[in-house]
Amino acid sequence: MEEFKDLGFAKLDVTRSGRTGTGEAVYCPGKDEKQLLKIMQAFRQQNIPALGTRCTPEQFEYLRQNNLELNYDPVSKVLASNWGTCPVLPGKVAVCTGGTADIPAAEEAARTAEFFGAAVDRHYDVGVAGIHRLFARLEEIRKADAVIAVAGMEGALGSVISGLVEAPVIAVPTSVGYGASFGGVAPLLAMLNSCAEGMSVVNIDNGFGAGVLACRILRMKNRKQE
Repeated sequence: MEEFKDLGFAKLDVTRSGRTGTGEAVYCPGKDEKQLLKIMQAFRQQNIPALGTRCTPEQFEYLRQNNLELNYDPVSKVLASNWGTCPVLPGKVAVCTGGTADIPAAEEAARTAEFFGAAVDRHYDVGVAGIHRLFARLEEIRKADAVIAVAGMEGALGSVISGLVEAPVIAVPTSVGYGASFGGVAPLLAMLNSCAEGMSVVNIDNGFGAGVLACRILRMKNRKQE
């Protein structure tokens, strides 16, 4: 099998899943509709599951009109193929948000993890402004093998959860907040400077990166059990 497929304007990594366990995803911004169509058609021809991130409704509609079998979520802007299959991963991922405004990034994380084979539980609007909401879901969150904590404003959710659970926590700062949050820089720095152990941090609004990392954690757990 060829290691990549050269479309001229793009080189598709068609062997990534064999090396890393998760296939190549397509970052849709910056690609016109015809380019995105050729990319998705190439994946379908080889029966390789395809995930697209930050896809606009207009891009999805163009693909749909050209007879591609795809699911699209307008909240997360995640595009997922209906062809090919990804191996089912053991364990579970918990995706938590500080507030409802963080849901787009959280859904990008959740749908990415689900696409690559993980089971996901969602715990939304459990931020520290009403921390009793988090405590009400804490026992369920503690059952997860990886936790994704998505928060803007001051970004405290990841630190709090990291001090309460055994599983590794992946913190996702979001661009939600007032002026002094600097478009997500404030929660990013707060998460990076956290004194809570066992927490990693991805970039601002990078739900996709968090979802992939959670899948790798589950995959390593499965390898230890084999």
